Amino acid sequence: MSAARSRLLQLTAAAFWLLSMFAAQTAVAQTPVQVSSPDGEIVVTVSDDSGNAQYKIDYRGEQLIAPSRLGMRFKDQEGFETNFEIVASEVASADETWEQPWGERRFVRDHHNELYVKFRAIDNPDRRFAVRFRLFDDGVGFRYEIGKQKKLGKVEITDELTQFSVGENTTSWSIPSGEFNRYEYIYSETPAGQVQDAHTPITFKKSSGVHFSIHEAALVNYSGMSLQRLRPGTFKAQLSRWSDGVLVKTKTPFVTPWRTIQISPDAKGLLNSDLILNLNEPNKLGDVSWVEPAKYVGIWWEMHIRDASWGMKPLHGATNENVKRYIDFAARNGFKGILVEGWNVGWDDNWFGNGKVFSFTTTYPDFDLAALAAYAEERGVRIIGHHETGGAATHYERQMEDAFALYEANGVRTVKTGYVADAGGIQRIDDKGVERFEWHDSQFMVNHHLNVVKAAAKYKIAINPHEPIKDTGLRRTYPNWIAREGARGQEFNAWGTPPNPPEHTAILPFTRMLAGPMDFTPGIFDLEPNKKPPVRDDMQRSDPSNRPQTTLAKQLALYIVLYSPIQMAADLPENYEKRPDAFQFIKDVPTDWEESIAIAGEIGDFVAFARKDRNSDDWYLGALTDEDTRELEISLDFLNQGQAYVAEIYRDGDNADWKTRPYDMIIEQRTVTADEIMTLPLAASGGAAVRFYPTSR
Repeated sequence: MSAARSRLLQLTAAAFWLLSMFAAQTAVAQTPVQVSSPDGEIVVTVSDDSGNAQYKIDYRGEQLIAPSRLGMRFKDQEGFETNFEIVASEVASADETWEQPWGERRFVRDHHNELYVKFRAIDNPDRRFAVRFRLFDDGVGFRYEIGKQKKLGKVEITDELTQFSVGENTTSWSIPSGEFNRYEYIYSETPAGQVQDAHTPITFKKSSGVHFSIHEAALVNYSGMSLQRLRPGTFKAQLSRWSDGVLVKTKTPFVTPWRTIQISPDAKGLLNSDLILNLNEPNKLGDVSWVEPAKYVGIWWEMHIRDASWGMKPLHGATNENVKRYIDFAARNGFKGILVEGWNVGWDDNWFGNGKVFSFTTTYPDFDLAALAAYAEERGVRIIGHHETGGAATHYERQMEDAFALYEANGVRTVKTGYVADAGGIQRIDDKGVERFEWHDSQFMVNHHLNVVKAAAKYKIAINPHEPIKDTGLRRTYPNWIAREGARGQEFNAWGTPPNPPEHTAILPFTRMLAGPMDFTPGIFDLEPNKKPPVRDDMQRSDPSNRPQTTLAKQLALYIVLYSPIQMAADLPENYEKRPDAFQFIKDVPTDWEESIAIAGEIGDFVAFARKDRNSDDWYLGALTDEDTRELEISLDFLNQGQAYVAEIYRDGDNADWKTRPYDMIIEQRTVTADEIMTLPLAASGGAAVRFYPTSR
């Protein structure tokens, strides 16, 4: 029998099986209906008890999500609320592997089972909706799919009724939603019953040790979802609103973003999940070889520690002379980019939350973009652009095509955008010319960010937004959406009150980082920058207690633990030149990976990752801890069997402590194999970074 005929018979048999399943479930509309993950450990049950559409999730026989409601309400039409029944269901499955153009791993397996459930109003067969569930071995995604129907054309959603009943005693890690500082808060560990409103990803732990995290994927033309407490341990989807109070404005047919629940028997397993990416559509941009993962330096940290200013006054940082100094430093040390902030007109004005003062094509007189771009190109470096909008989104949209064209003409391939304004302070000009104020995670801003990314792609420019809409995996569909912020980053260690605590970066991988890459900007080598005297009397530094609460070795570990395809060496050039031995690791570490493996971790305590370079046989290991000292036993079985490696180890010294001896670090080499266990002693808020390269190369 030919291979082709054999494959045809297999497909035919599969088709008959699916048809039999459809017939069994569509002919009689039996309820409830169920589907399990490919490994059988996750089970979703969908029912219509008492006319309520609802679902529940079990994992290894334990109930993770108790029966929870589905549905939505509209402004001027009847919604999908009560008196609904299941009228049909369909099952399907898929198993394929796709390749990322850049990422934490090159190849991603998409293996899932699917259940498509159709609901219809008992008293009105014309009113109907469907919910599609996809179950992977690492979790569940589901979304609403609303077709065209009578009396439902243009719709305004006033409530999404989706609930998540997790149990009030389930441990949670979360940040508040609806607050002025967007996503930039310190995470709290509390029983779920004590959480009020929370951004996603929000991560939970059952007493059994099972971990799960609630978020969303493929957020397109919809409002961002946070969680609102209904009663202790039960949350509902809370959608960010427009300025007129409506949540979502759309028309049928439409689909919602996927509501996601990543699931693992332990904390470490969450970090190896690809569920968010798998629920997004494939690349729509085609050839994206112009997107360049790389490390960069920049005129940025010096403003945060008040060595310089964004504006011309009191001491401009983005001058021709200073930019050339950074370009030279980048070229000497193998960095491909230099970020320049404060180059354009507007910074000397009242720009915070008032970005209408910015021009994105007019430079300050002491900054020559064309000359500096040429100077950088001669040295193998590119300028990284910066567009701070001050939250004036419409003002930015009116200029961005010209701004991207200017950057393209000068060889700029990456642009960092910013939306500094209090939450709810995004400026939108409506069709009548009236100024409105929207939320950073509103449908307006969801669409704005995607419009920016699409416009930038026409000029072969990648986008790295700060004060962004949260990541939902759209980097798969639009690979020029290369990174973003969306959490408390390094700058809070310059002036934050309080700065990021030691456990912060031991929580981020299990929460914010589950959504996607973060431009955290690691690599601070002067760990007490505010103790230096000010450069001028009118540029007083922040409180000396504002500082990175880490050891030097932990700053190196961040390059492995907090993934981003663009990693900044955030400190000043002179601080790296004082410590060339430690700086060598930053020079060596790549940003684009063939594979990534979380090998140890507990939320808020410690975490360790191993990652393989996409362009060599080298592996890298990063581990860090919270305020407690600890000793990690790390299996090196991720290395190739039968191959010896040189391990270049950067670890905390015997007396290291982030408060008293943050610079105490040991750099050592030894030969290792995949059969060994590596012991890494970690100081209080300490870390370790290791490079492994084959001895035979």
